[in-house]
Amino acid sequence: MDIKENSKEISIIILAAIVLALAVAFKDTSIFYVALISFLIIIGVNVLVKKIVGYNLETAVKTKFWAWYQYGLRTDMHFKKPIPMLWLPLILTLFTKGFFLWLGILEFDVVAKTERVSRRHGLYRFTEVTEWHMALIATWALAANLILAIAGYIIGFELFAKLSIYFIAWSTIPIAGLDGSKIFYASRALWTVVFTIAMLLLFLALTII
Repeated sequence: MDIKENSKEISIIILAAIVLALAVAFKDTSIFYVALISFLIIIGVNVLVKKIVGYNLETAVKTKFWAWYQYGLRTDMHFKKPIPMLWLPLILTLFTKGFFLWLGILEFDVVAKTERVSRRHGLYRFTEVTEWHMALIATWALAANLILAIAGYIIGFELFAKLSIYFIAWSTIPIAGLDGSKIFYASRALWTVVFTIAMLLLFLALTII
């Protein structure tokens, strides 16, 4: 990946963190900077782990802002053009006066590298990137966020732990483009496990942390 592409993804991470921090700090502006740093870490780790897992699967992972394209569970249920959703967290926060938070803001694409080949009867041939590969990338990234949430709670960074859990919970929703949809389409069983864990964590975050 060249410098221009790296700079673009870093800019995306920073802008996403700012948008989410503004949404979270709507009711209490004093937490904005803590929320901003938290989201920079949360999103940064999520993106980094995706790239590491993708690298091991011989794929290139590219992060971008989420755009709403598919509105149903069937692949043929979609709009003609993707609708950019970067503004959604702020709009929902303003309309609900901070009561409703939307943290689903990023998605990722995967492109197979030229090294992604397999031996079949002594010959090399390119192998496609499957939905299962996409699910693995998304799941490992969310697992990394879970580890960070637990670590944050143990050392006393409760806000960071809460925001990490909120991010995980929103990411597991099977709306096209978000991580949850990539897991859902690859394996209903895996998605059920991941979603159940996310909801249990969300319950704990809302009632205990």
